[in-house]
Amino acid sequence: MEENTPTVSLVSCMHFVRRGIAKAVPEKIELTEKELADIIKQTAHDLRITERGEDVSDEEDEEAGGGVSEPAPPTDPNDRFNFANYDNEDDTNPVGIGTVATLPNLGDLSENVQIRTEGPDSDEEDDIIKPEDNLLLVGHVESDASILEVYIFNKEEGSFYVHHDIILPWFPLCIEWLSHDPTDSGPGNLCALGGMDPVIQVWDLDIENCLEPVFKLGRKPNKKKKTKRIGHKDAVLDMSWNRNFTHVLASGSADNTVLLWDLDQGTPHTKLSYFQDKVQSVCFHPLEAQTLLTGSMDGRARVTDCRSAEGHRAWTLLNEIERVAWDRQNPFCFAMSSNEGKVAYVDCRQDEPLWTIQAHENEVTGLIISELVPGMMVTVSTDGKMKTWDISSSGAVQVSERQCRVGAALCAALCPEAPLSLAVGGDNKECCIEMLDLTNSDEVLNRFGSRPLVAVSTEPNEGAMET
Repeated sequence: MEENTPTVSLVSCMHFVRRGIAKAVPEKIELTEKELADIIKQTAHDLRITERGEDVSDEEDEEAGGGVSEPAPPTDPNDRFNFANYDNEDDTNPVGIGTVATLPNLGDLSENVQIRTEGPDSDEEDDIIKPEDNLLLVGHVESDASILEVYIFNKEEGSFYVHHDIILPWFPLCIEWLSHDPTDSGPGNLCALGGMDPVIQVWDLDIENCLEPVFKLGRKPNKKKKTKRIGHKDAVLDMSWNRNFTHVLASGSADNTVLLWDLDQGTPHTKLSYFQDKVQSVCFHPLEAQTLLTGSMDGRARVTDCRSAEGHRAWTLLNEIERVAWDRQNPFCFAMSSNEGKVAYVDCRQDEPLWTIQAHENEVTGLIISELVPGMMVTVSTDGKMKTWDISSSGAVQVSERQCRVGAALCAALCPEAPLSLAVGGDNKECCIEMLDLTNSDEVLNRFGSRPLVAVSTEPNEGAMET
């Protein structure tokens, strides 16, 4: 092995961002050497504290009253998150425990920070983000380094390259994009990151060279500081932003719980704790603000009405649930995948899945139902294969199969504006990320090419289903 070859290089998670959201020229923060040294010193100090285990134990934390703060009672006693009246709530509440690091607020290090916002010169034209560009957010682990890479993907130009990146303090496990910035009245371009640490970090994608997240969700307990835990107790495995109630974020964890975060408060408002194992996948319904789909290693997918969080239904797929996904074209239906390669399709009005297939030999780590192409489902697996399926009839018909170059596929994402462009991430050190053009497959074109694309509105929709 060559000396410069990384021992590990893998992509653990990814997420596409729609066109026209990112700033054409992201702002850049330029720190002096002293400021950078101070930040590194503080980070090392924090890591030493963590390694010495100076946090209080979970038992001590529970006795101290840590965890989910008690909210003011909603109008409807069955609506724990007050979904019914969320739009009427006071929006002047302060951000909770987030470590805010916006441009004018970098604590003691902000005095000499320079922000460059002028347009690029001729040598920097490639750094301009065009209206036709999609961003692809990628969690990349290489040797001992963990990085959030922000790729540019332009279908028309055939462009795919890293625009900028952010160094992370831990192994990333999940990425979610959101526009709700509690520090700004306007829409933002933010990225929530979950990983091996129980604290969620939220970064501003329109700022380059940023060394701190805009804010954090959660806090670990500390004996010396006499602070209580807020949020999860273990790794954050998946997140879902509520596009209808935009100040709500759901997170699933290895601590066997799901938390519903109020982004304006910076604290969890509701805790779902009826899981018997790790929660690996969470997904808000695209049309129903109050409806949350979850998949757990206890082998069950659950649909919860967040207005009455204890009220939920469960469907079983043997062994561990890896991924869950709503079918927007059939709002009562969702798919779930398992660690043994199975995929099942469920109608929430039925007690049993409508169909179950053996899709792969190994765990199905990527499960996507296209919002734009009617009936198209894509799966990827650690068996290294990517498959497309037609689920428009009463079952699932395999359309195509491809061996990926990324090794064991760990994640996948469809481009929202180029519905037959697929990104796949895996553990191949020589090629851990790959962009696939599904139009290169005659089978895919023959099956889906003539189907008219579905127009997807970004506006909230109500009343599509009741569970």
